Amino acid sequence: MQVTRQDLNPCTVSLEIVCDPEQVKEGFERALKQIAKSIKLPGFRPGHAPRAMVEGLIPKEELFDKAAEIIVRNSFKAALEQEKIDPDQTTRPTVELKLLDNVTQVAEYTVKVPLPPKITLGEYKGLPIQKPEVAVTDDEVEKQIEEFRKRKQTREAVTDRGVQEGDVAVVNVKIEGEGGDGRNFMTIAGQTFPQLDSALMGMKVEDMKNLEVTFPETFQEKDWCGKTFNIQITLNSLSGVKLPELDDTFAQSLKTDNVEDLRTRVRDSIKRAKEQMLHEMVNEQLLERLHERSQVFVSDNMWEALAERRMRETSEEQKKENKTLEMYAAENGMTIEQLREAWNEKAKLHVERALMIREVFVAEQMALTTDELNDELYSMAQEYGIEAAEMWEMLKKNEAVDELHFRAISRKVADFLESHAEATAAA
Repeated sequence: MQVTRQDLNPCTVSLEIVCDPEQVKEGFERALKQIAKSIKLPGFRPGHAPRAMVEGLIPKEELFDKAAEIIVRNSFKAALEQEKIDPDQTTRPTVELKLLDNVTQVAEYTVKVPLPPKITLGEYKGLPIQKPEVAVTDDEVEKQIEEFRKRKQTREAVTDRGVQEGDVAVVNVKIEGEGGDGRNFMTIAGQTFPQLDSALMGMKVEDMKNLEVTFPETFQEKDWCGKTFNIQITLNSLSGVKLPELDDTFAQSLKTDNVEDLRTRVRDSIKRAKEQMLHEMVNEQLLERLHERSQVFVSDNMWEALAERRMRETSEEQKKENKTLEMYAAENGMTIEQLREAWNEKAKLHVERALMIREVFVAEQMALTTDELNDELYSMAQEYGIEAAEMWEMLKKNEAVDELHFRAISRKVADFLESHAEATAAA
């Protein structure tokens, strides 16, 4: 067996392996025997039928897959021993089969071997952070209350005034010289096109107006697109938005006691949201500073698998919208190669940060309590919009309970780093 080694980085080794003919022959023979045990032939016990009879019943692809598995497994183990490599047992090696032939008895493949991560943490106490004060303005409170009023808005017919921006108008448009009664459109004033919007403003129900317009290329009536006509427009009906009064009745509809109670709760809600955003921003700063102070080396296998998974997930998400990955990349100003490179960078950073977090957790001899795990479970359930019990079953079903533990670890480490950080003035 011939093994060519290349150290790609401190935690990744590439082995190019050319197997001996005997290894290839043995691999195919063992594959044939293993598959034969599952084949039933009348008059023979499983695995005891003549080889010539069994070979004709085994699909070539199945035989080659099983043989490749056996050959790679055995020769890879021998190569590790030959090169005195102790791989990372938590990460799978990546195998690229280049050649496999049972006639010429040739097998060649390249394997990327992950080595255990190498982490030297920098000083993680006293990390510098910028932490602005959280403030909520009266204007922010009133804007949020206005959004609540808009959600409960109603529309009612307007008869005592002209068209205003945002009104819903039913308009009849008749081309000069054409027969018939014209065409009716429901439009939102201010959102059609400039000439028509300008003409509609101020018109009252049953008002008529003659004007010359050029319809835009994107107009809904294809035979009018890009053409100029003399038209007559008639406002058939008009409705406007009515917001509920900002009074105690409205406040009580939002399960608050009165308007002042509503303002207080809105202010508290905005403050909590800002504090959460600030906490996330600070956590990002802390991990950036810690990464700058530390040395972290990981195998390519660790982050490549994560990046590839995110590419697949993104592709599946786009398929649901009848889009390709190429279309998604183009919408974001990238090629497929640039998108893949971006995910590679994110995945590598994610893995390196995860390892730093675990190192701090161990270094400080931290442990998770049942309450902390339950809090994290409820937080995850809230994000997914489901009950905690359902979230727990989902995690178990998908073998993702470790994700719950890591999130709880990350939260605990983040709180620790923040509590030991040193605030600095904003630049």
